[in-house]
Amino acid sequence: MSRIRRLLVPALVAAAAGSVFAAPSASAAPAPALASQCDTASTPFNYVVLYNPRTPERKVDTELRAKCGEKVAYYPEIGVAVATSRNADFQAKIGVYRAYSGGRDVAFPPAASARSTRSAVVDTKESEETTSVAVEDDLSAQQWDMRAIQAPEANKVSGGSRSVTVGVLDSGIEPTHPALKNALDPKTSAGCNSGAPDTTPASWAPTNSDHGTHVAGTIAGKDAARGFTGIAPGVKLASVKVVNDDGLILPEAAVCGFMWAAKHRFPVTNNSYYIDPGMFYCSKEPGDAAAYEAVRRAVAYSTGRGVLNVAAAGNSGFDPDEQTTDPNRPHPVDQSCGILPKAIDGVVNVSSIGYAGTKSSFSNYGDDVSVTAPGGDRAQIPPAGQGAGCPLSTIFNGAYGTKCGTSMASPHVAGVAALLASRFRHAPPVALRWLLEHQADAVACGTAAPVCEGPAKDNSYYGHGRVNALDAVK
Repeated sequence: MSRIRRLLVPALVAAAAGSVFAAPSASAAPAPALASQCDTASTPFNYVVLYNPRTPERKVDTELRAKCGEKVAYYPEIGVAVATSRNADFQAKIGVYRAYSGGRDVAFPPAASARSTRSAVVDTKESEETTSVAVEDDLSAQQWDMRAIQAPEANKVSGGSRSVTVGVLDSGIEPTHPALKNALDPKTSAGCNSGAPDTTPASWAPTNSDHGTHVAGTIAGKDAARGFTGIAPGVKLASVKVVNDDGLILPEAAVCGFMWAAKHRFPVTNNSYYIDPGMFYCSKEPGDAAAYEAVRRAVAYSTGRGVLNVAAAGNSGFDPDEQTTDPNRPHPVDQSCGILPKAIDGVVNVSSIGYAGTKSSFSNYGDDVSVTAPGGDRAQIPPAGQGAGCPLSTIFNGAYGTKCGTSMASPHVAGVAALLASRFRHAPPVALRWLLEHQADAVACGTAAPVCEGPAKDNSYYGHGRVNALDAVK
């Protein structure tokens, strides 16, 4: 299903449901809840809650208190609040099309679902595990992924501008890594796992996952002593932590991350994840509808503020438009459903290729793929001395390692987008996306047909082609 068709669904559902996105009535403010109605002992969970954009904050506070909730954050520009509540019936009190808690769904899966945690379900074709690499005198020989998109040649022309900041919405960036410490900007970094931005260093630093650190190195790493260079080593990086210690990216964290990017007008963000706990969110299902709309609004707002959002296609090896079930969700998957954030209009959706230049076995594909980039494939092995099948980048403790996944392909595109944003300052996201797609090198379907459909410059495996860093700076 096309992006545009998917985006029509929330509006139609809202019209049909009537009060799906309605703010509380101004003429009949809810009365304060009785203390006996509110649970004070159970575990609290965070929810995203929908209001009409620009609803006054006092009305939000009043309704949340009356229904046994407490505000964590409120984004009036898009009418999305993050609330916490101990009450099991909080969603029902607010309205099942207006409120959703991913955390509660993880703790108490719906009875109809055979759901398990993200780590057991997502990325079944590729684990994105790290393989450490011994540090040699010169790591550049192992960076086949950079050569594939002509990044070394591009770096001789331009490494990007310090006036450009790429927001890395991920698990955090190691601030002391020699390849990253000069690129990382603590002033624009924040932790978003509560749903409200927290600028203390501990909130945006990584804890148990080197995923964000690996992504960051691909975008803007630079370690001259070890011969490692990312795509745009001249730009800055903001660590926007949206992954919690369980490895989950919940809707409130994603909303916070996109709104933080919008506030600081990052020209580019990288999003190497999908929003948990369901792979698919369905815009006409109770609960799902609120999460889908909250994220959609946040992405749309950031795009309107000049942010180009780049996202990984996913590692399940399928076309999302052909799926009818999701093991994480209690309801069927249909054309109202999408994998967030890549299904949102304006997001650059990135598939993965390996060393041989063909689609990685694990990479998702489909009509909504924008471009492709190296994400590796353990079955596509480079010649001796040219690295492993997975791209090399930065990992914990100042070290280097390899990972495979569309999570690794996406930052290659974000890096090229950062070079374009450096060259064309203040270019709107639609222009940067157009350049990414039209400067990409065509990749034909080849022997993958008929699974791969379309011409060389617009097909379901590679989109408009493999991004080209040299063209971006030329």
